[in-house]
Order: sequence, then structure tokens, then C-alpha cells
Amino acid sequence: MPTMEANVAREHSHPFIPYRPVRYPEAEMVTRGREFYEHMDRRRSVRFFSDEPVPRECVELAVRTANTAPSGAHQQPWKFVVIGDPETRRRIREAAEVEERQNYEGGRLTPEWRSALAHLETGSDKGYLETVPWLVVCFAEKYGVRPDGTRVKHYYVNESVGIACGFFIAALHAMGLSTLTHTPNPMAFLTGICGRPGNERPYILFPIGYAAADAEVPDLVRKPLSEAMA
Repeated sequence: MPTMEANVAREHSHPFIPYRPVRYPEAEMVTRGREFYEHMDRRRSVRFFSDEPVPRECVELAVRTANTAPSGAHQQPWKFVVIGDPETRRRIREAAEVEERQNYEGGRLTPEWRSALAHLETGSDKGYLETVPWLVVCFAEKYGVRPDGTRVKHYYVNESVGIACGFFIAALHAMGLSTLTHTPNPMAFLTGICGRPGNERPYILFPIGYAAADAEVPDLVRKPLSEAMA
């Protein structure tokens, strides 16, 4: 039998609380892990959406879930901006397509990059940005700002925000919603449209909704465990 670490009296200079996560029998651990894997393995990035309304509470729950992610020094350097009004979604689509036309038709994508994207059959048309009921832009806080205007250094910003976005995607999938990690390059237009301060930079633009009844996705094969784990 594995031994449990003995309770030790500790002294802290900051508040601490007990943490006693649930422990499952080994068979149940494996079952729960397999079920979660199979659930997430059905997740796909979607570019064909329905315009059916989605309760805002679903988006809020996904943001709450993202907010449980670990972060450097627990600084939580992210901001999820939720956009539902049609006019703002139209402005974002138009601005995104300006950049994407430069990528696809204007030659900004290198031949190597175009080749890597070919099997996804993506293009400059981003109509889904207006079709979906919600857009969420995740901004990364490059540094914090105190009430007096002085800066607070943030640590491991990219890593922290990336993990939070992963939690966000998993939560949406758990609710039966679809999304896409859209990263138009450059994305500075999102700062202006969303009215965000200078310490934030756009990280990912998420269209959120139900997959269209006739949605299709590329027939992709994921890396096998033998390649993903060493």
C-alpha cells in the first residue's frame, strides 16, 4: 500500500487552505481518463456555423473555466472580451478579411506556409465571424497596471494564456458548442475595435456557436501516442 505523507505543521506568511482532491480507485481513474480522452478526441475546429442563438451563460461558464487555469505567479494575465452585437462582429469580420486577403491573395504567406495550410482549404473569406452568435477575443496582458498607473511585471504570459485558452476550448466542447482558434495576422485591429488598453495584445479570436447542420471538417489523423510521448 502506498504511504500517505504525514500531516506536518507548517508556518506560512500568506493565507493557505487545505487541499484534498478526490482520489478514485485505479480502475475508475482509467475509466474516467479514457472517457475524457474520447470526449476530447471528438473535438474539431469548425469553420461552418449555425446562426442559432447560444445562451450568454454558456460563454460565461467557459470563461469561468478558463479562469481556473494555472498561471505564472497566479497573475492570471488574460482578459476575455465577449462580443455579441452584430455591428461589432461585422467590423471584426471586415478588418480580419483585409489582413487575410493580404495573406492569401496579396502574397504575404510564404509558399511553405501555403503548402502547410493546403489540406485545410482555408481562405480569406471569414463569413463565420458574422454568422456565429458570439465572438470572444482573448487578450494577453503583457504587464499589469496598478491603480496609480505604475506597471506590474507579468511572468510566463504566453504559457499562462495558452493554458487558459485550452481550458476555454474544452469547456465549450463539453457544452456541445464549437469554436475555432482564429489568429489573423496581424491582429492589432482587435485592440481598437474592442477598446482595449495598451498593456493588452490580442491572442486568439474565438467564433462560438453550434456547428452548422451540414458542417464539414478536414479528415485529419492525430499524432499517435508513440509519437506524442517519449
